[in-house]
Amino acid sequence: MSLLRDFPSRGVLARPRRTAADVVVFLGAAALLWLIVRLAHGVTVPWDEVTAPSTVSTDPAELPYYAARSLLRMFAALVVSVLFTFVYATAAARLRRAEKVLIPLLDILQSVPILGFLSVTITGFIALFPGSQLGLECASVFAIFTSQAWNMTFAFYHSLVSQPRELDEAARLLRLSKWQRFWRLDVPGGMIPLTWNGMMSFGGGWFFLVASEALSVNNHNWALPGVGAYVAAATGEGDLGKVLLAIAVMIVMVVGVNVLFWRPLTAWAERFRVEESEAAETPRSVTLTLLRRSRIPAFLGRLLGRLVFPLDRVMAVFGRAEYPLRTSPVRRRVGDVVFAVVVLALIGYGVARMLGFIAGTAGFGEVGHALLLGLVTFGRVVVLVLVATVVWVPVGVWIGLNPRVSRLAQPVVQVLASFPANFLFPLITGVLVATGISLNWGGILLMALGAQWYILFNVIAGASAIPHDLREAAANLRLPRALWWRRLILPAIFPSYVTGGITAAGGAWNASIVAEIVSYGTTTLTATGLGAYIKDATSTGDAARILIGVAVMSLYVVGLNRLFWRRLYTLAERRFSL
Repeated sequence: MSLLRDFPSRGVLARPRRTAADVVVFLGAAALLWLIVRLAHGVTVPWDEVTAPSTVSTDPAELPYYAARSLLRMFAALVVSVLFTFVYATAAARLRRAEKVLIPLLDILQSVPILGFLSVTITGFIALFPGSQLGLECASVFAIFTSQAWNMTFAFYHSLVSQPRELDEAARLLRLSKWQRFWRLDVPGGMIPLTWNGMMSFGGGWFFLVASEALSVNNHNWALPGVGAYVAAATGEGDLGKVLLAIAVMIVMVVGVNVLFWRPLTAWAERFRVEESEAAETPRSVTLTLLRRSRIPAFLGRLLGRLVFPLDRVMAVFGRAEYPLRTSPVRRRVGDVVFAVVVLALIGYGVARMLGFIAGTAGFGEVGHALLLGLVTFGRVVVLVLVATVVWVPVGVWIGLNPRVSRLAQPVVQVLASFPANFLFPLITGVLVATGISLNWGGILLMALGAQWYILFNVIAGASAIPHDLREAAANLRLPRALWWRRLILPAIFPSYVTGGITAAGGAWNASIVAEIVSYGTTTLTATGLGAYIKDATSTGDAARILIGVAVMSLYVVGLNRLFWRRLYTLAERRFSL
């Protein structure tokens, strides 16, 4: 009888906790909604292309508002990046012919620097919303999107093509529709690498925040309220104190986003780990614990769940999950020939138009000059990737295999990776000037500050995804350290490392546009390289040189991916897929 009397008392004790959690979650959601609505009013204010300000106020009192506007742009770009990732990566992984075009195109898109996108798209966005600042806001969000989407797309694509065969066969045996397979197998299977790469991509967005908020394109200078534009204005004034203040605000923002968003998301993603044994210690999050204790998320989940069954029936029109496609060899061969002819014709037409434009403007001699500059930047990229591999692979494995270490190190790594390193460029410029070190060498360090984290985050994700039964087997067999690395760790993290390497190389090429020309006050340092070439052409609005620079950079990146990284991808899919 005493036990029976204990049950109500325990329920009574649990109710205040759940009620308190409900209140906190409700107030937090209401405050977030109110903040979004308030910030949205500033997005649609009247705006004129001629009279628009070219800088923002450097009054420190404006920093909280600027920080909120920057966060709104970052999360808007993240939502667009996730949608793009789902559509693009799924099409590349499931459509055999489309893959032949989409993956090389993704290599090209990754190689196009953010200023290359802005120089082409900003006029269109402004024309889309005439008289409103919304057009410039969309251009800024699109610029941040181009620094986030490619890494996430590569990671999700790899999770799809390396999906275990037994799960693929189970989806077809259960006669799941393509829609059901996507949400019940593809997305859960890719959730862990997608989460970690999303975190890294978010950091890439911070890195290009200055370029996306303080826009300098085609001889026009515009600025949007944000921390990036604030740093650009403070740097132009040579006010080191305000730059340091913006750095402090940025650290607070990064830590807050990690605690309230990324940390609970990575802890929640652990539920999608596929393995037979359970981890001795799993990642934890105070925010996630609060959400699980509250009844509001469960209530909203039930409401959304009622839409799943009707939506499943509607999406069944797209057919069953039958992959690979069942087509006859003859039809496939004929279709491949037609597809190849159409694609080659379009490529040939585009190349002919581009060569004609270059011949009539800058001339082909400029192409040779850009190729030589690209070779210099290529050398910096190679050095960066080699050094980052030697340094961060052991560190990433150590963090990924130890949940306790991961819980302590993740906020630090997240701050380092998400912190826009170009905020430190003014300080580094002063050091380079004082020490007399050339930016030709210092540029490698500046590029590494923004690109090396792709390798670290992917290695952490790969190491944390190693099944615990394999770890326990290696421990029981008492493998020597060298054999443990060679037979378990390196093969297990190899696919993730390839994803990190290819995105780190692409990120380094992109970072060159802000690392090969740095300035502080009246001092400007310029390195020899393709990034400086593109930035100078974009600032002056030289369309021919912009096209040449972007085309040459794309040529280097795609060539490197085709000759080196893509072969490693194939090797990872065939031999090292867990």
